[in-house]
Amino acid sequence: MTTDSGAAVPPSLDEGGSAPVSDDAGPINAVPVRHPGRWVALVVIAIFFAMIASSFITNERWDWPFAFQVMNYSPVLEGLLKGTILATIGSMIIGVVLGVVVGVMRLSDNPVLKFVGFLYTWFFRGIPRLVLVVLFGTGIGYLYPKFDIGPFPFSQQLAGWLGMSSDLTLFTFNVNQISSTLIWGIIAMGLSEAAYMAEIARAGIMSVDEGQREAASALGMKPSLSMRRVILPQAMRVIIPPTGNETIAMLKDTSLLMALPLSTELFFQAQAIGNRTLKIMPTLMAACLWYLVITSVLMVGQYFLERHFGRGYGNTSVQTKTDTTKTRLMGLTIGGGK
Repeated sequence: MTTDSGAAVPPSLDEGGSAPVSDDAGPINAVPVRHPGRWVALVVIAIFFAMIASSFITNERWDWPFAFQVMNYSPVLEGLLKGTILATIGSMIIGVVLGVVVGVMRLSDNPVLKFVGFLYTWFFRGIPRLVLVVLFGTGIGYLYPKFDIGPFPFSQQLAGWLGMSSDLTLFTFNVNQISSTLIWGIIAMGLSEAAYMAEIARAGIMSVDEGQREAASALGMKPSLSMRRVILPQAMRVIIPPTGNETIAMLKDTSLLMALPLSTELFFQAQAIGNRTLKIMPTLMAACLWYLVITSVLMVGQYFLERHFGRGYGNTSVQTKTDTTKTRLMGLTIGGGK
């Protein structure tokens, strides 16, 4: 690229430049750096995607019309609404609320709370989510068909030993009635998610400078108030991105609820239709397309949440654009722009 004779010349030492300017300095012949590798990579990627598109279009075994038809079946839509979307929302509510509590417990000065928090994360992170769902679906109902809640431990045994007419049971909870329901699955997934959210919340709280806590204390705030009003709002900038990833992962992990067994679930219904019609791949693609649609919606929501909680830290697109413009203007001024 060649500039005309009226272009800006390098500044002198008095103007902030680094080299003296001679009277016979000519125009700068700047040549942009060429990137032939980028064009080669673009062509290779374009060919690759064209081959994939050709395979999707020409291979009749994909049977896309039937896949789109399956996406609108009532059992599939019911499984999407209840077993996927509702299960994701319920599990994440339990996971986030309980995870923040466990994360705060792990940072507590109380050794008992710290140990309980560690024990919780150790146990639920150590068990695969599929195994946990199966355990909730079959194991707990087998071990404890019903929960008898009394006023204190061994109340039933004590009542029997004393010969009392009542066993002191306050109320009974029948586990087998809900062991294969959506609520039970949400509880299982939420308890598992809380262990991961606890570590995310703990990392977010630890990312806030200790001076913020000290300043809040100097203003007379109690630890609980400073946690809600000062620490957690700043920690959200660190917590939100991994929480978005956990939400997307939970959306996909709801397919594990078919092991509960839960019939009102998207993957279960798609697989049942595939087995009944002997069209496995189109029905699986119908489930995949629904997962991709919901995941895309969640990613858009995550983007706006990150931009909201990232205000003031210069990591948003608007702030980055502003900073880039400001840097260019400063560079133009310092570099001798006139």
